[in-house]
Amino acid sequence: MTAKDKTVTKIESNYVRKYDAHMDRERRKKRRLMRRLVFFSIIAALMLGGLATYHVKQRIAYSEKQEQYEQLQAKQKKLKQTEKDLTEEIELLKDEDYVLEIARTNYFFSKKGEMIFKIPDKDPNY
Repeated sequence: MTAKDKTVTKIESNYVRKYDAHMDRERRKKRRLMRRLVFFSIIAALMLGGLATYHVKQRIAYSEKQEQYEQLQAKQKKLKQTEKDLTEEIELLKDEDYVLEIARTNYFFSKKGEMIFKIPDKDPNY
């Protein structure tokens, strides 16, 4: 309190008491209102933070799944190509001349009177 506040005296009357009580109620109302506003602001901030965190986690999970999907697509493409190659080889193996050519080349089978020479650096033809 300042020196000026100490020199002023309050009038004691019914009106002044009612006015003081009214001002005290108003101060308490403002304090309660501020407490509520702060409380609800904190709740809103927590909810907003939780939603933002959830959103970020979902985006990360989505990008990981997208990357995994692309990898699986590439793997599927390779497997389809392998399947196509193996199907072609199956069709070729049904041909008796092809099988005989492989047997002659890789396993040294020969026709009567034929000599086969194996060159070590040469890869198989199939």
